Amino acid sequence: MILRTQSTTTAHKALKKDEDSNELSQNHESDQEEVEEEEWQPKESAPQQMKKTEGMTTKPVAKNATKSREPKAKAVRKPAAKRAVAPKVGLQEAPTPAMKREEEEPAAGTLSSSGMESWWMVKEERLSFPVQSGQSSDAEGAGGSRPCFRQELLSVKNEDPGDDFTFEEPPPKKIKLSSAPQGKPVKRQTTGCSLSSNIHMNWDLIEVLSERMQLERWVCANLVQLFQEENTIPFIVRYRKEIINHMDADDVREVQLALEELCTVSKKCQSICQTLKKEGVLNAGLEEALKNCRTRDELEHVYAPYKKGSKLSKARRAKQLGLDPAAQALLQTPQTLSLHSWVKPHIQGVSTLEEVATGVEQILADMMAKDKETLAYVRSLCDRNTVTIHSSLSKTALKEKEKGKEMQQRPVEKPGKPKDIDKFHLYYDFTCDVRRIQHHQILAINRGENLKILTVKVNIPDWVKSEFCRWCVNVRWRPKAYAREDLMKILNSAVEDSYKRLIMPLLCRSYRSSLTAAAEKESVAMFVRNLRRRLLACPVRGRVIMGVDPGFKHGCKLAILSPTSQILHTDVVYLHCARGTREADKLRNLMMKYNCQTLVIGNGTACRETEAFFTDLIAKKFFHPLDVSYCITNEAGASIYSVSPEAAKEMPDLDPNLRSAVSIGRRVQDPLAELVKIDPKHIGIGTYQHDMSQASLKSALGGVVEECVSFVGVDVNMCSETLLRHVAGLNAGRARSIVEWREKSGPFINREQLKLVKGLGPKSFQQCAGFIRINPEHFQTLCSSGALAKSQNAAVSEKPVPKKGKGKTSVLATPQLNALDQTCIHPESYSIAQRFLALIEGRMEEIGQQEMKERVEAALRRDSLEKLAKTLDTSLETLQLIVDGLTQPPSFDIRQNFEQADFKQGIVSMSDLQKGVVLTGRVENTTLFGAFVDIGVGCSGLIHKQYITPGKLPADLQRRSLALGPGERVEVRVLSVDMQRRRIGLDLIRVLR
Repeated sequence: MILRTQSTTTAHKALKKDEDSNELSQNHESDQEEVEEEEWQPKESAPQQMKKTEGMTTKPVAKNATKSREPKAKAVRKPAAKRAVAPKVGLQEAPTPAMKREEEEPAAGTLSSSGMESWWMVKEERLSFPVQSGQSSDAEGAGGSRPCFRQELLSVKNEDPGDDFTFEEPPPKKIKLSSAPQGKPVKRQTTGCSLSSNIHMNWDLIEVLSERMQLERWVCANLVQLFQEENTIPFIVRYRKEIINHMDADDVREVQLALEELCTVSKKCQSICQTLKKEGVLNAGLEEALKNCRTRDELEHVYAPYKKGSKLSKARRAKQLGLDPAAQALLQTPQTLSLHSWVKPHIQGVSTLEEVATGVEQILADMMAKDKETLAYVRSLCDRNTVTIHSSLSKTALKEKEKGKEMQQRPVEKPGKPKDIDKFHLYYDFTCDVRRIQHHQILAINRGENLKILTVKVNIPDWVKSEFCRWCVNVRWRPKAYAREDLMKILNSAVEDSYKRLIMPLLCRSYRSSLTAAAEKESVAMFVRNLRRRLLACPVRGRVIMGVDPGFKHGCKLAILSPTSQILHTDVVYLHCARGTREADKLRNLMMKYNCQTLVIGNGTACRETEAFFTDLIAKKFFHPLDVSYCITNEAGASIYSVSPEAAKEMPDLDPNLRSAVSIGRRVQDPLAELVKIDPKHIGIGTYQHDMSQASLKSALGGVVEECVSFVGVDVNMCSETLLRHVAGLNAGRARSIVEWREKSGPFINREQLKLVKGLGPKSFQQCAGFIRINPEHFQTLCSSGALAKSQNAAVSEKPVPKKGKGKTSVLATPQLNALDQTCIHPESYSIAQRFLALIEGRMEEIGQQEMKERVEAALRRDSLEKLAKTLDTSLETLQLIVDGLTQPPSFDIRQNFEQADFKQGIVSMSDLQKGVVLTGRVENTTLFGAFVDIGVGCSGLIHKQYITPGKLPADLQRRSLALGPGERVEVRVLSVDMQRRRIGLDLIRVLR
């Protein structure tokens, strides 16, 4: 629910709405700590869960093992926990052992023919995100009756029910394989120096990336090469799928992030080595230790004692005193070591035998703390024991809380800080195993610690210390010869000092950083999933829509939009006062005048009262003969957009308050085109957005917007500049150049004309061309005013520029429409598409028509898709994409079908709710601990994740993390209603389809 304050002036009012709308995601975040109180708590407390799970081993979740594979060194996927992905479309069976044996043979170009019956299905890898449909088909049922072509085209293959999956645990990550590569290495043709050759470390970039991401080495090598060539993720996922083993966009993005991190480590290592070399402290051992580091944490651990400005470590001071040979002698030749010979009475630090022994001890402790084998052993000990994280109320917060209690007793003063402290009451004395703690709990604990409300520490069992000390003395750091008792005492003290002062703090930091990184990663993933579903809501086309921005004192703002989103009329009506009856007549006249039958109401202040007003009028048939219907849409970010420079440029003569109503209406007409104008952080998705890395969050959300815009495709002659800048390969400057060229020279006739745009080079054209469409119908409409001749003249008048590498040359002497420009087929595959058309005796005019589908079906009955691909000398994936492009109708849209919100019309406020009432609603936001559902009472209810069980979900949702996503229609039962804190507890009954 968005709370907005109306002001007297329109500008101030819009700015105020901007601030309140910007708080939507923060409202959910503030609920993050509050919702986990008594009514939201799991059935077992953390300590009870620990007792229950003590002694149990953690079962690793299999990572994309569709079927068991024969062992293959460094080439097969390894088990690793991973968040779920939605069901894939048109996927084939996993390779059999026989196929795996073929993979190891050098003939990598041989294509498998298994599973060819599903050639007609829309591949989900191409779309990069799930396509939901009410139909499903068995992609492998060759013997069964085949449905009609359109049904086959949109069918979704069900997940294998035999796969291992534990609900509420991270589902196994699956790199789906199509029938083409079947996991066979497909090598990428390199065009220059490989990136891995520039990594001057003691480890191989491809090998480390393969181990970290649990991917085959050849896939990582291809991805590294593709990223080095500046290919975008949408382009890679759609047009290079055979060389990345059909990974989806989320997986490719994770590889990209991991690659950037490894490159950062390498660059930082080189910088540190140069710095230490200038300071004269770099030696072979230190350089070796630095180049062995694979993470920034490891690098910081090795470099910390040598940082400029920091105090000399104890070990470095001892080495400067010349005690390093004595420490080495204690391990190598203890029988010849005499510490008395190292005593120098006039030098501080070695003036006594005790000081010499202490210096040797400190050097040995430092050596142990930096030894790779020692750190690996102590980590293995921790893995075999129960390491816990404990949070408690800090002394500062305790004083503030006591002070707040005193202030509460004074009627004049208002308590402030204690309110924030109480949000963390669940973590006043919280203990949990680090392997079982939830992501949202880590984020909540981190926030409490940053606010100095909580004190956090990691508890490692004492048994780890005793076992570690025994192993060091008797195995790893055991002297090579007999050592006297006094020397063994020094060695034992060094081991204990190393563990207590160096290794244990390192382990604690490592646990905290890894838990935080995993929690932030899952939170970003939740943002990504929510944003993708929000952007891919299917547009409502062909309707005149009235957008309503509800309000009390300053009225409801109206905007009537044409089917093409043009503003027909704007107004303000006052529905919630004595003038309501007169305003109803005004509404009826407006709707009759513009033949408007669809209302879109924003879910902000006065939403439910406005809904009740229209519901009453519709029930009385007040708008007869119009058949009026309405829906509620999320207006988060509309107020922010209304006062943005972009909105001012788009609607310069419109009041900011009325711009909000326009934005609300356009969100239903084309959600993707409207929501890209708003920063993803402001559209009410996810939680804890302010507690994580803003750079990684912005990068991930920006990548999702780019994917959605690219995979849906944009009509270059109709779309806005804002939408264009999110197409893969384009940016703000290139999008502006395209719009300027369009305004100056007329509509684009074909994709080739994009090469005439200033700033759009060959690489940019390659990346964006496949995602840009030229719709013939829109083109003819635009050219009816003579713009066609203008565009042709502009193209023909372009002359080659004599300057080398400068300017744009003529692309076509006489530009003509190309029917392939309205499809997903990339221009680099046009020649193959034309040869395929000649092979099946098809014509360009038949693209997307029934005749083309029949011709393709006939050709596929004669020959398999694999055989046709060999005939045309192309890959199976490229030919499949061509088939999809030729057979999909011109109006094909990958976005989901629009479903009108379904609310109980008799319930419009929280006062109408009672425990046990069954309602329907729509999921508004999903978090790491549950799903918020809009049930039509002005305040979202929470379904805690303990109530989202597999038995209540359709089969296709059981494989997703938390299973629900924004837009899902659900039936729920009210568990609790807290009027004072405006909290509603819900139980999921079922998902409506």
